Amino acid sequence: MEMLAIFAAVALAHFLALLSPGPDFVMIVKSAVRHSARVAIGVAAGIAAANAVYIGLCLAGVATLLSQSAGLLMLVRIAGGLFLIWLGLCALRARKSDYAALLARAGEGALDAADPADCRRAFWHEFAAGFASGILNPKNLLFYLSLFSLVLTADVGLAFKMLLVIWMTAVVFLWEAAIVLLLTRGAVRAWFDRSIYYLDKATGMLLGTIGIKVVHGAASQT
Repeated sequence: MEMLAIFAAVALAHFLALLSPGPDFVMIVKSAVRHSARVAIGVAAGIAAANAVYIGLCLAGVATLLSQSAGLLMLVRIAGGLFLIWLGLCALRARKSDYAALLARAGEGALDAADPADCRRAFWHEFAAGFASGILNPKNLLFYLSLFSLVLTADVGLAFKMLLVIWMTAVVFLWEAAIVLLLTRGAVRAWFDRSIYYLDKATGMLLGTIGIKVVHGAASQT
């Protein structure tokens, strides 16, 4: 019963944290605006993989050592902030004609009928972007570190820890994938298509602002 209570507490806290929008959510919206579901799902897979890395590190105890290195955490925060700023600048620099060409391809069904090799490359590109977003977000590391330090004890076995890794990674992926599927279907997608230029600019500004605040916060602590 004790293990069941620990699992329920961790699972509930983890899911509630997923409901809070952050850079990962903005990344998903950005990908859903630009791509079909089977390509944009790569972002969800990348974010889930990054979360799995941090979950594994925390459960293995490695994250405790990382959290005690102020310099390393500062570097991770600065790298993450610069990555978000770069993504924001890319969106802000895009021209309206770029979006017109993208919508033309979508209207012709080219995004779903493209060469499989092109789709795979696009998928892995989105996967890399999602993984970078997740791994360069120090809040993910600190969240899992604080969560597990509160509920896990020395009595918790390896099998239980592996169950947590699998469960939490799957929940992250399924939640992010559900958002992708919602944003790339029906009336929601049609609204996105009509607003793609302005939405991408808005997400670019948001990502850039978050990045600047992250870098400024990290630099101010040096």
